[in-house]
Amino acid sequence: MKRKLIAAIGVAGMLVSIAACGSDSDKDSSKKAGADSFKGQTLTVWAMDGSTPPNWTKDLTAAFQKKTGATLKFQTQKWDGIQQKITTALSESTPPDVIEVGNTQTPAYAATGGLADLGDLKKEIGADWSESLNASSVYDGKQYAAPWYFANRVVLYNKKVWADAGITGTPKTRAEFFADLDKIKAKGKAEPLYMPGQNWYFFDGLSIGQGADLVKKEGDKYVSNLSDPKVSAAMELYKKYASYSKAPKDKDEATPQQAEVFAKGNVGAFIGMGWEAGTAITANKKIEKDIGYFTIPGETAEKPEGVFLGGSNFAVAAGSKKQDLAKEFLKLALSDQFEGALSKESGVVPNKTSLNSNLSASPAGVAAAAGAVSGGTTPLIPEWAPVENAPNPIKSYMTAVLNGKSPAEAAKAVEAEINKRLSQKN
Repeated sequence: MKRKLIAAIGVAGMLVSIAACGSDSDKDSSKKAGADSFKGQTLTVWAMDGSTPPNWTKDLTAAFQKKTGATLKFQTQKWDGIQQKITTALSESTPPDVIEVGNTQTPAYAATGGLADLGDLKKEIGADWSESLNASSVYDGKQYAAPWYFANRVVLYNKKVWADAGITGTPKTRAEFFADLDKIKAKGKAEPLYMPGQNWYFFDGLSIGQGADLVKKEGDKYVSNLSDPKVSAAMELYKKYASYSKAPKDKDEATPQQAEVFAKGNVGAFIGMGWEAGTAITANKKIEKDIGYFTIPGETAEKPEGVFLGGSNFAVAAGSKKQDLAKEFLKLALSDQFEGALSKESGVVPNKTSLNSNLSASPAGVAAAAGAVSGGTTPLIPEWAPVENAPNPIKSYMTAVLNGKSPAEAAKAVEAEINKRLSQKN
């Protein structure tokens, strides 16, 4: 099979387009699943560092061999430079058969023609995949990947600070959350909320909650939609959250690490990933007993706040000569047994709500799963990635609003740069 690198595409400014794969017959296309049906074959799976916990990997490998007679070969990849590495691999005649791809990166890979259409797999095993989690696996109306696991932001709070302010229980609505922060502020002993000015993915979640789109289509191209009133409403909400914080208006949550600030014990709460509790505990072991979690509340108790869903999908390389075997792997890996086991072992959100019970031992996971139903992503278009490259113009927009500009004024100042990035030639 001949494949050709043809152009650059914007995933972190590095992806390269590849020509669509031809229709060569797969060596295993006539085989049916069953013991020894693929005996002697080896399926290569690229998985990212940290994605495949040991017990899950061991049990899945054994089950795969028992079902198919084939050997399963996991190859662990590093995140650094992975976009270019995957793009190059997809352009070759012998790519890895199955690849873990970031959910927001999936459309860019799909646009190149490097991923196989998994529409038949979706019909067979994906009827109850959560719609919000499956959205990133679909490009141009076709299923080019399968949702694997996800994570999203929750509220991590200091139980002692809340108790000292006379707060019992956790808020179920946004108004209740603000009321609790007001109580901490009135007590005067702790910073109610640590919220840096450029926590961009939290802002994206607020935009999702407002039903806002960060881009819009004009003719045959995408342009900024930052001046939309719904985006402005999300930014005004962010500004209200930030009013409870002394954090820098021109820094993100990693500068300084917000979990390390929280670890000092004089902050009521922060909004972050569940694993950030580990960062706080490393900085101050004593804080461990005081950490609690709850879902970011929305306007009503019935619907949590919108959140950015980060995670990974599984995709099959269009150039793989083991399409049927790859699908047998996906049927196993994404089955209730192994999807549930992954959630239980790693604390990640599974691809269907019926499996959320596997998170019962993870308070952070329970809080995240409840919020995932209101989740979404950044715009699922190949053109989006350059927008987030440093310096991210949306972060500049956020800081400008927090420093006194109206959302409309701040949007006007950065939209030309956003449009320039969206129009980068692929």
